[in-house]
Amino acid sequence: MHLKEGCSLLLKVRKPSIPFVLNTNSLNNLNPENGNNQTFLLKEADVFKRLKNEKDITLALEYFKSVANTKAFKHTQLTFQTIIEKLGQKNHMDGVQYFLQQMKLEGICCPEDLFINVINSYRRVGASDQALKTFYRMQDFGCKPTVKIYNHLIDALLNENRFQMINPIYVNMKKDGLEPNLFTYNILVKALCKNNRIDGARKLLVEMSKKGCFPDAVSYTTIVSSMCKLGKVKEAKDFASTRFVPTLPVYNALINGFCRELKVEEAFQLLDEMVIKEICPNVITYTTIINALCDLGNLVQSLAVFAQMFVRGISPNIHTFTSLIKGFCSRVRLREALEVWKQMIMEGEPNVVAYNALINGLCANGNMGQAISFYNQMEDDGCIPNVTTYTTLIDGFSKDGDLMNACETWNKMVASGCHPNAVAYTCMVNALCKNSLFNQAHCLIENMALENCPPNTVTFNTFIKGLCGGGRVDWALKVFGQMERNGSLPNLTTYNEIIDGLVKDTKIMEAFFLFKEMEERGVMRNLVTFNTIICGFCCAGLLEKALQLLGKMLVGGTEPDNFTFNILINAYCKRGKVDFAIQLINGMSRGEWAPDVISYTSLICGLCEWIGLEEAIIYLHRMLKEGIIPNFATWNVLTRYLFSKIGHLGPIHTLASILSNSYQN
Repeated sequence: MHLKEGCSLLLKVRKPSIPFVLNTNSLNNLNPENGNNQTFLLKEADVFKRLKNEKDITLALEYFKSVANTKAFKHTQLTFQTIIEKLGQKNHMDGVQYFLQQMKLEGICCPEDLFINVINSYRRVGASDQALKTFYRMQDFGCKPTVKIYNHLIDALLNENRFQMINPIYVNMKKDGLEPNLFTYNILVKALCKNNRIDGARKLLVEMSKKGCFPDAVSYTTIVSSMCKLGKVKEAKDFASTRFVPTLPVYNALINGFCRELKVEEAFQLLDEMVIKEICPNVITYTTIINALCDLGNLVQSLAVFAQMFVRGISPNIHTFTSLIKGFCSRVRLREALEVWKQMIMEGEPNVVAYNALINGLCANGNMGQAISFYNQMEDDGCIPNVTTYTTLIDGFSKDGDLMNACETWNKMVASGCHPNAVAYTCMVNALCKNSLFNQAHCLIENMALENCPPNTVTFNTFIKGLCGGGRVDWALKVFGQMERNGSLPNLTTYNEIIDGLVKDTKIMEAFFLFKEMEERGVMRNLVTFNTIICGFCCAGLLEKALQLLGKMLVGGTEPDNFTFNILINAYCKRGKVDFAIQLINGMSRGEWAPDVISYTSLICGLCEWIGLEEAIIYLHRMLKEGIIPNFATWNVLTRYLFSKIGHLGPIHTLASILSNSYQN
């Protein structure tokens, strides 16, 4: 996609597919010393070792094919299993199926462990339906399933929340005469918990015990963790203290639950309880508490807990350091964040999460040069950047107004084979909109659907905001109308952006129509929504409608702020209704809101224009008496009025006299 000044965006890089077919063209690189006369025989152990140690999947395949096309070696169950496992690890599932079929054709037995490996590979790529098909093909290979493969299949289905398919598989297992073991029950407990059926999971624990399969730490930890995620931390704590003896994983789950709710005191109480019961906290325990303290901005206490880890002989891990780095970056303490980073790399190699935390902190604080430096270091260290890394950099460059580098980062991401997600697309749309490249932003949004990454509400909101800010409100309205057809519902932010754009474009009635539509569609309006419409009414001279809306706002429970009152005060003063403006200021003084420098400046401007200097000076004195310091705009109003009335030097002496009297009082 061409942008401007030689800058362009890659939309997709198609990697060449790997050929799997075994052909008759043998490769002559098995043993260079023998030339083309390969009369030697290869041993299974040698072929296995070569395949296992080859990191490049393409070279491993070429070697496998070259061996198959010679008479030096006939592939065995072990070598087939090795290449299938390597393909599964690289997510080349077409190749996995091809070699399974090849084994069948050559009459090579496929063990259950091989099918388990294939099912787990499908689990990793999120293709549980293919895992299920592979399971049903087992008997074609003469392989009878045991409870072990049933467990892996159920786990693969659970990984994609295919709850409705788990029970039939479980029933089928029982029909095959197989009894569930502890691993099976733990998967079922996990399934019930993921489906928020905690009561069902607790009943299953009872059933397990009756059948002589007693729950273990995994069973209890799963239930406690799920209860905590649902916000039932206190109930989870009661369950742990009354039904079984809590173990370290259970305590960690409870501490994590309290820390998620930022209830650090309760987490410390559990930590003390662990020490009393002689259950040694581990790195997960401490890291969870440190992370919560950093989220709260309590860096002093987080460092105290960090020090306590060393006192107890517990070494911090990458997650501990990452939590501290995030904490320091969020408080703009980059020097300390970099010190923690130095300490971390002395302990071991940082991972992509750690790099992302530091890069995000640097980007958020505008240090793009340093962020790129760490990105380059990341690549040099062999740590592969992920979509979060690229998205963070794109967002940073976008905020820095650097479209060229944002595009370059996007192109690196696509060229590396890293697929952008909705967040990455949205950040790039924002960068394009900031440079008024709306056609290109629209093309990028259309490309999202083609890449099976449909735009979400945030993406549309970003585009709409850009269009409205660029004066393209009509186009923004068309996008607004298309959102639902694309499966994205407009939210509060969508309406606020569109309404603001319409008001700035002096289309107040269209804005008010959308304002009423929000109520009809159950979209809760906030202070920003009301203020925008009130501002629109005031600019259009519809002061009565503005006041009516203020009343509706109060009745509906939305509290106005100083900005609300200042809009009205300014509007009344501009139209000569200064008495109403004075009433509003007096009402503010008696109520929960206090007039500020903007309120008084608007009033003084109105008084100078419609009533006279003496009245304006009274409110200037009142302003100073209330401790509100006039700003440049305030003095500008008075100076302009005085110059228009009494000539050149008079205003200077008059203002000097006003200030002298005010400060003496």
